[in-house]
Amino acid sequence: MCDVCVMNAVKDRMLSRRDLFRTATAAAAVTAVGAAAAPKALAAGHERVEDMTHELSADFPTYFGSPGFSADQKFHFDKDGFNLFEMTINEHTGTHVDAPLHFSADGMSVAEIPVTSLVAPLCVVDIAAKADDDPDAQVTPDDLKAWTDANGPIPDGACVALYSGWGAKVGTDAFRGFDGEKQHYPGFHSDAAAMLIEETGAGSIAVDTLSLDHGMSADFATHYLWLPSGRFGVECLANLDKVPATGATLVVGAPKHRGGTGGPARIFAMV
Repeated sequence: MCDVCVMNAVKDRMLSRRDLFRTATAAAAVTAVGAAAAPKALAAGHERVEDMTHELSADFPTYFGSPGFSADQKFHFDKDGFNLFEMTINEHTGTHVDAPLHFSADGMSVAEIPVTSLVAPLCVVDIAAKADDDPDAQVTPDDLKAWTDANGPIPDGACVALYSGWGAKVGTDAFRGFDGEKQHYPGFHSDAAAMLIEETGAGSIAVDTLSLDHGMSADFATHYLWLPSGRFGVECLANLDKVPATGATLVVGAPKHRGGTGGPARIFAMV
């Protein structure tokens, strides 16, 4: 058979397969629409999923103020037949995980965090009203006591998240709150972190700001207390206003690069 005939035969076969895939995909889409009301992942009583992750870009605010992400397109669809970007990322950019190794000499890397710790009951401590009056507000032991008085004990393995309303400030200078000398945004007081370690089985803490410590912290006391205890943290969590104080399950899609001190994560909550 001539080369042209072979090429045409292959092309016809590929087109036939493409039509088959399109038909199959359309059928699957119809099935998915019918099943969307109750996906299997929510069979344990959850009804919806909330994305808790900010979109990562070079514009996303960082602790140090300089861009923490860049993407250089190495291949283009119109020229190469596919798209591919080469990314450069500061581990602690965007919605991300702080592994114990971030603030300890020999703590667990992000790759070593047990996968069972990455699926956790979510407890949301709302200090938005306090933070509205004071950007340097912190979660204190009194805030944790008020939460347990209203909602019951903090479950073992829980992620205790600070909701300050700061997620709405992403894209503005107020998110970083830099006054020329110090940053200003809420965080966890080290006394609250100590209380969680000593009196609960919480496995992680999370904030909707740039740091587990409040912005003007000079000693990173919460980082140095929480992370060396073998627990992890999450910073720049999104959409905490869309989940209840208790009852949701947080799923942390942590990266798994060897020796990592943390890294950007896709995080969602089943509510």
